[in-house]
Amino acid sequence: MNRRMILTAMSAALLAPVAIAQQTTTTQTAPATETAPRGAVNDNLFAAAAAVGGIGEVTLSELGLQKATDPELKKFSQRAIDDHTQGNKMLMALAANHNLRLPTTADPRAQFCVQSLAGLSGAEFDRCYAKAQLVVHMDAVAMYEAEAQRGQNPELKAFASKMLPTIKEHLKMIKPIAMKAEQEKPSTDDAAADDAGAEPRER
Repeated sequence: MNRRMILTAMSAALLAPVAIAQQTTTTQTAPATETAPRGAVNDNLFAAAAAVGGIGEVTLSELGLQKATDPELKKFSQRAIDDHTQGNKMLMALAANHNLRLPTTADPRAQFCVQSLAGLSGAEFDRCYAKAQLVVHMDAVAMYEAEAQRGQNPELKAFASKMLPTIKEHLKMIKPIAMKAEQEKPSTDDAAADDAGAEPRER
C-alpha cells in the first residue's frame, strides 16, 4: 500500500509544474499565438514550470541527502542540490529582467510527494526515491529540450540550452541507480511470506 501511495504522489507531482504554469500570471503579455511560428512553445509557461520544477527538485534532493542509505544516491542528491540551486538563481535573475512573476516555493503536490517519501526508510526509501528522481528528470529533459529547440525568448531559450546538459547528466547518473534498486527489491511472493511469518514459497 505504501508503494502505491508513493507512485500516486510522484505522478501527481509530475503534473504540478504544468498546473502551476497555467495558473501563473505575468506582468508581461505573452506574444500573440498567431505571430508565433508553428510548433513554438510558450516561454512564460516554461519559465513557471521550470521554477516550480527546480524548487521541487532541490527539496526532494535535500530529503535524499538526509535519508538515503546508498552512497551513490547521497552523491547524486548533493550534485542535484548544487546544480538546481544554481539553475534556480539563474532563472529568477532572468525573470526579474523580464518582469515575470514566478513561483518561489514548491507547490502542494510536490510537497506531498516529499512528505510521502519521508515516511519511508532504508532500502524502501532508496528504491522509491531513486524512481522518483528518474521520472522527474525524464520529464525535465523533455521540457528543457522543448524550450531549447522551440522557445521564442532568446534569453530563456539560452537558459534552457545551458541547463539541458546538466539535467541530462543527472538523468544519466540516476538511471542505473534506480534500475539497480528496482532489481534488488523483494519479490511479491517473498514479501507476502515475510508478512505472514512463513518461509518464501518455492518456485
